[in-house]
Amino acid sequence: MLQGKQSWRFDSPPVILGYASVVGPEEGKGPLKNEFDLIHEDMRLGQKSWELAEQQFLEQAITRAVEKSGIDQNAVNVYVGGDLMNQITSTSFVARTVGLPYLGVFGACSTSMESLAVAAQLISSGAAHYAIAGTCSHNCTAEKQFRYPTEYGSQKPPTAQFTVTGGGASVLGASGSGPRIKGATIGKIVDMGIKDPFNMGAAMAPAAVDTITRHLQDFQLEPSYYDLIITGDLAEIGHSLARDLFAENQVPIDQTVFSDCGLLIFDREKQQVQAGGSGCGCCATVTYGHLLNRMNRGELKRILVVATGALLSPLSYQQGESIPCIAHAVAIEAEGGGN
Repeated sequence: MLQGKQSWRFDSPPVILGYASVVGPEEGKGPLKNEFDLIHEDMRLGQKSWELAEQQFLEQAITRAVEKSGIDQNAVNVYVGGDLMNQITSTSFVARTVGLPYLGVFGACSTSMESLAVAAQLISSGAAHYAIAGTCSHNCTAEKQFRYPTEYGSQKPPTAQFTVTGGGASVLGASGSGPRIKGATIGKIVDMGIKDPFNMGAAMAPAAVDTITRHLQDFQLEPSYYDLIITGDLAEIGHSLARDLFAENQVPIDQTVFSDCGLLIFDREKQQVQAGGSGCGCCATVTYGHLLNRMNRGELKRILVVATGALLSPLSYQQGESIPCIAHAVAIEAEGGGN
């Protein structure tokens, strides 16, 4: 199962049996609006707090993913997930509602692929027959916790990113019909000393490059093996920096399409999202919507999804600490799409 130094190879690849994404109004106005399962016009969803609304986005994504998988939710052996809130409360409260054995994980915005990799490992090893992986974020909860409350009306620099409001989830099984998870690469912390919470893309880019490079080395692959290599939420600044780092390290990333979920989910010319999207829900909703939809339409056969995370807290920022970053990669192949 261990492939190279940091990667897992799934000889019995887990199958994505069902997946779903539920988003808010800004995401519903973006270029991917037709790829989401449900778009809400109300960011509060009738709840008394933003945090309760965030839980609803994830609960609805899980419910739809289970429905689309065709299995009974009671047959699921484990739910793996996390989010951006302190003590991953959004996900933990959702786990209380769904009533499944639960593994809470935290990787900041890398949590979508961290949870998917862990769930796939449980399926492949025989520790579970069915597993759910899912995460969420909400623009107003993240802004309040990590930067300034929305009501404050703070001006943001062009390097800042717009936290995605939405939840994404998938249901994995040991067999069945659907895209296969062929492998994963677990990232390591990369900290280049950046301290600016309004420049997450630049902070996370080196971690993304490190994980992608290690994945290619561990599996002895060229970038051209994949139809698409996509990061989670580097957005404009981080994506450009990542390209520079690949060139510096002589990694021929231009052999394939290299993109970013934070660049795809919004129209930066028409929407006030600064450098692009971010948040746990960014990579989750784009993957469990647009990307897997493209695989099912036959447009993509092999993709590498690399979710990136900035592992800071309000306390570490206030104490002047730099931002440690990480990236986790999951290789997904269409049914019959590869050897």
